[in-house]
Amino acid sequence: MSAVSDRLPAFPWDKLEPYKKTAAAHPDGIVDLSVGTPVDPVPEHVQKALIAAADSPGYPTVWGTPELRDALTRWVEHRLGAREVTHRHVLPVVGSKELVAWLPTQLGLGPGDQVAYPRLAYPTYEVGARLARADHVAYDDPTELDPARLKLLWLNSPSNPTGRVLPKEELTRIVAWAREHGVLVLSDECYLELGWEADPVSVLHPDVNGGSYDGIVAVHSLSKRSNLAGYRAAFLAGDPAVLGPLLEIRKHGGMMTSAPTQAAVVAALGDDEHVRVQRERYAARRTALRDALLAHGFRIEHSEASLYLWATRDESCWDTVAHLADHGILVAPGDFYGPAGDRFVRVALTATDERVRAAVTRLTS
Repeated sequence: MSAVSDRLPAFPWDKLEPYKKTAAAHPDGIVDLSVGTPVDPVPEHVQKALIAAADSPGYPTVWGTPELRDALTRWVEHRLGAREVTHRHVLPVVGSKELVAWLPTQLGLGPGDQVAYPRLAYPTYEVGARLARADHVAYDDPTELDPARLKLLWLNSPSNPTGRVLPKEELTRIVAWAREHGVLVLSDECYLELGWEADPVSVLHPDVNGGSYDGIVAVHSLSKRSNLAGYRAAFLAGDPAVLGPLLEIRKHGGMMTSAPTQAAVVAALGDDEHVRVQRERYAARRTALRDALLAHGFRIEHSEASLYLWATRDESCWDTVAHLADHGILVAPGDFYGPAGDRFVRVALTATDERVRAAVTRLTS
């Protein structure tokens, strides 16, 4: 029973527990800016859609209802600028983390195959490779990798943890290189609607892919844009030659988004106003926290998009975590995302306005 778990690294968040206790002992309570979990309400019309679909006694379909697929294709064209998107180009999934963790296995990758991801990255990219017994490699520029064994190339723009956005020209260059070498590109774009100092572009945009979806798939989530992390709502869009076999595999595995969640996703993707309102909330929190961190002696790099500030005091990330914990503020150490982050911390914008004000007061007083 331990054979699978033995392939995995230690769960990193457990290491934060002592610092969480320190922060929680602050007289005014903890300000938790570590895990990027939404704290604002689910939009009312989305809740109503979920409730209206609550009487769903039958099994949902893995591919989703026609209404869901219509909503996905409309959104991909409207928001990402993609063209001629059909139902064959989309596939709902049970949250994006599940997809990232199990995709190499579902693609049939294994020993001798290689999965690549950014030098600073969401840890689940590596976990997915380990679960499949595939090799894994971190990159600065993926086009400098040896493509001989490379089967799956993860892109992540905007980045978690750094907030870096890959320019359109860079995406175009990477996609062309991957196609030349027969490498499948998976672009994690879950933070695409949260650009602040840059306008993130999808690999599905024709300026990037030349009007073809061959060899490219984008990953999108409603967790952050619509506060639906608790609903587990995400989807893939891109190459039907990839999504078709994945659909068949997921049918056999029973990987179904619940029927009420499917209805909620239709409502969420059909409305832009709640996204605008949520963006304004995050923008205000970002400005307040950024100014306070700079005033406290931090330097912030990248962070032009996403829900995080990538900050450093030019010391060990764990010294910074301890320093902020003494102020009642909990953040994520940068080495959770790779050794290159060992002098940074990731500061999430996902706290209530009241808790953000408390953090600002502590950092500036």
